[in-house]
Amino acid sequence: MTEDASSQKTIHISGAGPSGLAAALTLAKSGRQVIVHEHNPDVGSRFHGDFQGLENWTTQEDVLEELQRIGVDPGFEHTAFKDLTVFDPEGREHVFHATHPLFYLVRRGAASGTLDASLKQQALAAGVEIRFKDPCDHLPQGGIAAIGPHGSDAMAVGYVFETDMVDAAFGAVSDRLAPKGYSYVLIAKGRGTVASCLFEDYHREKEYVARTVEFFKEKIGLQMKNERHFGGIGNFMVPRTARKGRTLYVGEAAGFQDALWGFGMRYAMLSGHLAAQSVLDGAPQKYDSVWQDRLGGQLRSSIVNRYLYEKLGDGGYTGLLRHADEGADPRAWLRDYYAESWWKSALFPLARRAVRTSRKEAACPMEGCDCTWCHCQHAAGSKNATA
Repeated sequence: MTEDASSQKTIHISGAGPSGLAAALTLAKSGRQVIVHEHNPDVGSRFHGDFQGLENWTTQEDVLEELQRIGVDPGFEHTAFKDLTVFDPEGREHVFHATHPLFYLVRRGAASGTLDASLKQQALAAGVEIRFKDPCDHLPQGGIAAIGPHGSDAMAVGYVFETDMVDAAFGAVSDRLAPKGYSYVLIAKGRGTVASCLFEDYHREKEYVARTVEFFKEKIGLQMKNERHFGGIGNFMVPRTARKGRTLYVGEAAGFQDALWGFGMRYAMLSGHLAAQSVLDGAPQKYDSVWQDRLGGQLRSSIVNRYLYEKLGDGGYTGLLRHADEGADPRAWLRDYYAESWWKSALFPLARRAVRTSRKEAACPMEGCDCTWCHCQHAAGSKNATA
């Protein structure tokens, strides 16, 4: 195959997550033949029906409008949230209200109505061939690698449950509940997710989750029925290149993830679209400049935000919330907070080195440990796609 990937009759994609399926949709709707290889028996196998937030603050344009513009139908179940209550380390609440949605709550997994199931149906309807239980570790003719995280930079552990509580979103920032991270409760339409999102000390996950559940029972009267445990990892970085030979890397396979809070679904689908568009344009070698133009600034800013956040500690978290309280519109405040600036650009090289170093978690001292971190780290390490 020549450098011009558009001459390839069938385009192969490794991974049927949001980034891979968004890429497949872009290609198929332009008349290209697409085969998606997925090593799991269905989409969404990393997830358990847990809620995640599709962020809506990094651009003025609404994320659902952006998805429609790139060919993704937002027909999956979603709930708009304009209100968010966050507790500081002292248990004081900070209530935020935006005039437009801060985020859209979506479910992940293979069940009907989830983001993953919707993308699968859209891809199949567009003529994409999805081969389940068909891992593709090598793309010798080039293609798109959407194989998920390579390592454990952050970890979310908690429960999905049924509840009679009204729709609401809550967060808490405290190293006692989630070291260098945050805890949250998300409730919509009788379903809920409670979790601790850890950025260090992964092996004590059970302790942090237990504290998180007790905290929200006390503060919001958390009620859970038929709860089921879940856990997963996230991977983030700003790669110098997301291209290896003829293979273009998208989503978490490239490290495209918000390093501060872990919001990655928007980056995943956008990067999949951008990679596919580069292939359609016959210029896969230009993919790096394309994703840098759209995502690079926000990704670099999130690394700096992560670096500073990890240095704050509980006192700093409180100060950050007070600063956010001063903003008239939390959506506008967050957009400014995620925007690249001259001082963030100057700080980025230091932040990048420091954040990557801090992510090197020591192996669990317990032989045969199957905690979420160890289990997911081993699984991530076993996956690899090369050109």
